Amino acid sequence: MNHEGYPDAYIRGILNTVKSIAMVGISPKESRPSYFAFKYLLERGYNMIPVNPGQAGKQILGRKVHARLTDIPEPVDMVDVFRASRFAVPIVEEALKLNPRPQVIWMQLGVRNDEAAAKAEAAGIKVVMNRCPKIEYGRLSSEIGWMGVNSRTLTSKKAKLLGGGVQRMSLDRATFAGGTTQAAERAQKDAKGQE
Repeated sequence: MNHEGYPDAYIRGILNTVKSIAMVGISPKESRPSYFAFKYLLERGYNMIPVNPGQAGKQILGRKVHARLTDIPEPVDMVDVFRASRFAVPIVEEALKLNPRPQVIWMQLGVRNDEAAAKAEAAGIKVVMNRCPKIEYGRLSSEIGWMGVNSRTLTSKKAKLLGGGVQRMSLDRATFAGGTTQAAERAQKDAKGQE
């Protein structure tokens, strides 16, 4: 796998198939990126499992914190590494001891370790490095652009929501530049064909 860039289909395939995600290095502090990413993915229906030895036995967002991956009593589909790159190899080595093994090792933004990636891939595990699953989910589901973050307009006004509450898009829908769906693109082509 070329880890310089990932096809959208590869990322979408991972996010559509994994159900349980162990986040190694989650912080209990609400202002930390790991906390926010954990909360976002939890709200999208993933079974999020916090791993932080300093918080073991406590709870983060209602989920019991485990000291290590091998303490988790259920299967884990994906290990999300929210630690510095130098910790990636020991985390992958521990993940390889799990039975069943996870399907994916995902290293967060700024985390890249080619040795860890090679070990995981040699064991048949998919790897993503230097990406955030929260950001990728938002991008591929069009939530980021749809909520106004990618609108190219600077404003302090909140985006208007249709209806009430948080609205979520689906990852199953193919998107193009600007968030156009395949159905909208077909309609545009049909309209051009009728001119």
